Amino acid sequence: MESQTPKKNSNVIYFLIVVILALIGTDIYLFLKKKQTENVVTVQSDQKTRLQSELDSLELQIEQVNAGKTRMTADMQAKNDSLKVKIRELRIQLDKGKLTLAELNKAQEDVKQLRYFVTKYTADIDELKKKNDDLTVERDTLKTNLSTVKEKATTLQKENENLSSKVQIASALKIGSMNIKSFKVKDNGKESDNDRAAVVKKLKIEFTIASNPIADKRLHDIFVRVIDPTGNLITSTESATFQVDGQDLQYTYKAPIDFKDDGSGFTIDWINPNKFQKGAYTILLYADGYSMGKSTITLK
Repeated sequence: MESQTPKKNSNVIYFLIVVILALIGTDIYLFLKKKQTENVVTVQSDQKTRLQSELDSLELQIEQVNAGKTRMTADMQAKNDSLKVKIRELRIQLDKGKLTLAELNKAQEDVKQLRYFVTKYTADIDELKKKNDDLTVERDTLKTNLSTVKEKATTLQKENENLSSKVQIASALKIGSMNIKSFKVKDNGKESDNDRAAVVKKLKIEFTIASNPIADKRLHDIFVRVIDPTGNLITSTESATFQVDGQDLQYTYKAPIDFKDDGSGFTIDWINPNKFQKGAYTILLYADGYSMGKSTITLK
C-alpha cells in the first residue's frame, strides 16, 4: 500500500506541470495575438492619418490651380470636378472609422492614382496658362505694332499733306510783271488814256506770269480785287466769294486766262460800275487759292 501512494502523487505532479505549461502557452499565444492586433491597429491608424494628409495636400494643390483664374477648357473643367468628387469619396471612406488592412491598401492605391492625375492636371493647367500668357504677349505686341503702324500712317499722311501743300504752293501762278492803265471810254466805245478820276471809266490790267514748269497748263480763273483810296473793296451785284488759304474773300471781278508757261502776256479789262475818285487804287490778283501779286494806280 505504501509503494503505490508515491507513484500516484508523481502522476498528479506531472499532470499539474502539463496544465501549467498549457496555461503558460495559452497566455503567450494570447499576448502575442494581442500585440499583433495592436500593431495592426497602429499601422491602420498611421496609414489613415497619412492618407488624410495626402488628400489635404491634393485638395490644396487643386485649389491653388483654381485660384490662378486660368480659363480652362471644357475637358479640364470636367477633370477638375471629377478629382474633387474622388477626393470627397475617399474622405468619406476614411471617416467611417476602422478600415480593414485591405481597404486601407486599396485607398492608398486610389490616392497614388489620384496624385498622378492631379500632377498631370496641374501640368496641363500650367501649359494652358503659358499659352494664354504667350497669346497675351502676342496680342499686346500686335497692338503695339498696330499703334506704330497707325502712327507711321498718320505721319506719312501729314507728310503727304505737307508735300501736297508745298507742291500746290510751288505750282501756284505768280506775277512776273504787272502794269495798270486807266482809260476814258466815250459813248461810241472808243477808248483813250486818261488819269483824271472824273472821266476814267476803265482799268486795263496787263501782266505776265513767271515761268513755272510744275504749274498746270490750262485755263485758270483770275480773281481781281480792287481797293479804292479809302481802303474799301469795290464789289458789284455779280461778285461773290473765293477761297484763299482757307478763308472766303469777296472779289471785284473774275476772268479766265489760258496759261501755257510760254511767257505770253495777259490783259484783263475792268469797267467800274461806280464813279472813280481821286487817289491810289490797289489791284490784287489771285488764282487757285493763292495770291499772284498786286500793283497800284493813282488817279488825279
